[in-house]
Amino acid sequence: MNKMSHYRVMERREFLQKSSLAALSVPFLTGNLIHGVPDASNTIFQDSKPEWRNRQPGMVYRQLGRTCLMVSELVFGTERITPDNVRPLEVAIERGINYYDTAPQYGKGAAETALGKVFDTSFKREKVFLATKISPFPGLRNRLYSEIFETLPAAKKEAIQNRAFQLRKECGIEKPGYFLVYWPGQPRQLDGVFLSDAMMEEYGERVETSPEFKKLIITSIEGSLKRVGTDYFDVVHCPHSAASPQEIKNRAINEAFLELKKQGKARFLGFSTHHGMASLLQTAIDLKYFDVVMLAYNVINYGFLDNVIKRARENNIGLIAMKAAMAVSTPYDPQQVPVPEWRIQKLNQIIPEEMKLSVKAYLWALQNPDLSAVVSGITTEEMLIENLSAVGKKIDLLPA
Repeated sequence: MNKMSHYRVMERREFLQKSSLAALSVPFLTGNLIHGVPDASNTIFQDSKPEWRNRQPGMVYRQLGRTCLMVSELVFGTERITPDNVRPLEVAIERGINYYDTAPQYGKGAAETALGKVFDTSFKREKVFLATKISPFPGLRNRLYSEIFETLPAAKKEAIQNRAFQLRKECGIEKPGYFLVYWPGQPRQLDGVFLSDAMMEEYGERVETSPEFKKLIITSIEGSLKRVGTDYFDVVHCPHSAASPQEIKNRAINEAFLELKKQGKARFLGFSTHHGMASLLQTAIDLKYFDVVMLAYNVINYGFLDNVIKRARENNIGLIAMKAAMAVSTPYDPQQVPVPEWRIQKLNQIIPEEMKLSVKAYLWALQNPDLSAVVSGITTEEMLIENLSAVGKKIDLLPA
């Protein structure tokens, strides 16, 4: 077991009603607990004070890196939750899920509004951890570079497009098994990212220092706070769906976050990523100010990620896996988002037991002790109960 370095976090809104275990000044404690029994797979920092919320029997909790938040192994993803369908959220609370992931992009704010409907009192709010994202950030960056690009002569445009193609090739994003399509139109979004990176080499000073970035981050958070009906978020992911290390290097991200943190509106900084996860995670390690990373991680792409995931955990970054199930199943039209049969066969070889594919996918991800949790996009109570069956289980993974 790797012993993590000492780290202590104090916040304006420190949760007062901690469990008796958390209140004890224990010199060493482990992060996975079933009915309060320690498991050695996830270590809490020495002399730290783990922060517990909505701790329920039967749920398993792990520490989210340097944040010291003790989060449920299963995170509730709210992408398809609406204000007319909040029963799954209510059941999730009853079952001990204490981390809820949302974004203004989900249902054009409907998911955040749904959370506000459920966590409508300060007492209910303090039972859970809430995370949202700065969804418009990548779009703003691409727009600012695109506006300059459109003013350039044809020969210059062609040179930059060639450079963008070269950057795309160099980053290895299209290696088989590394880049997976999770939603319709996803591959086209990368075109803007690499064009922006190519433009940045010559026009970065004009764009990356724009005051529009900080303004957008603040405005986005204010809107999310209003929709959820809370005065703070535990985790803010900026950007939402980062695809390039250059995106997360923008100074406005940390500057805006520190301002929000000082105001008590945000506690910890993270970002989410579906593309180029390895290079982004290494960049987060180097930058040192990202507390959490939510990344696409599954039975298909793990070979590209496990080493850097381990380094990130050793550097006290909290890691949440997403798209674990969407590598082997999809809610979209299979013609638009195909799932090759070989992927399903691979997962079934690794976990031959009879269970739903999505449950196998979550169970597989949770065998990695370097992860704090896995996100499950939930729409029904039945789906919630099914996916909860992956929590707290240790299995032997067979070779594929």
